[in-house]
Amino acid sequence: MSVPVIDFHIHPIYYEKYCKTAEDFVTSFHGKNLSLLVEKYGKPSGFARYLSKCGVDYGVILAELSPVTTGICTNEYVNEFCRDQECLIPFAHINPYLVSDGSSELERLVKEQGFRGLKMYPTYNYFYPNEPLVYPIYAKAEELGIPILFHTGSSVFKGARIKYGDPQYFDDVAIDFPNLNLLMAHSGRGYWYDKAFFLSHLHNNLYMEVSGLPPQKLLDYFPDLERNADKVIFGSDWPTVNSIRHNIETLRGLPLKEETKEKILGGNAARLLKIRV
Repeated sequence: MSVPVIDFHIHPIYYEKYCKTAEDFVTSFHGKNLSLLVEKYGKPSGFARYLSKCGVDYGVILAELSPVTTGICTNEYVNEFCRDQECLIPFAHINPYLVSDGSSELERLVKEQGFRGLKMYPTYNYFYPNEPLVYPIYAKAEELGIPILFHTGSSVFKGARIKYGDPQYFDDVAIDFPNLNLLMAHSGRGYWYDKAFFLSHLHNNLYMEVSGLPPQKLLDYFPDLERNADKVIFGSDWPTVNSIRHNIETLRGLPLKEETKEKILGGNAARLLKIRV
């Protein structure tokens, strides 16, 4: 089997609640109002076909419970959205301020509902990634053998607090949970690219995920990207992107080894998601 293309960072178009700046940002990419976008992309089977047309074999679908900054897309909705679509991989979200026992909630979501990973939003939920508050959640994820994707770096959404997105805090987490695979979404976007690269190269269990970054700029942000070929993962951050297909084609055009491109576009993600290739 050839190496699949995996988009590790997709948000559903439908949110139970959108915060104003998030809704405006989404619609700015597609030139339509939100109801038309939901009509076009809101059905699971139709969205699976859309991904296939974009050249994507698997897409990671992210829940989000960030009522102050972006909005609400529940775990239940994501679970149902992905249920009958083999190509759609559900990732849960646990907001540590909205549940009393995040560890037990994660176990329920994985064992009873089939979630295959976890997304955490430090900049939107206001916690440092190395706080004791969230360590029980990490311990449970490590026990369950699932990866955790974290928002890192900047954000344009009103209310986001960028200080929580510094990759530096993952030095502690990677050491304290050596068997837990950690991914830095956006790879420290804005002004922490060097930190994200250095730390992911240093720690075996810490990965760079490059969603939200223009693919044509990757070698400007990370001149030695080839050295970290086994630790870089593609994501689009759809729907806040004009074209997933364009991003894939642009990445394929970069002056990198073909083996490196395959690893970034799917090989590394397949390993973390336990997808046979």
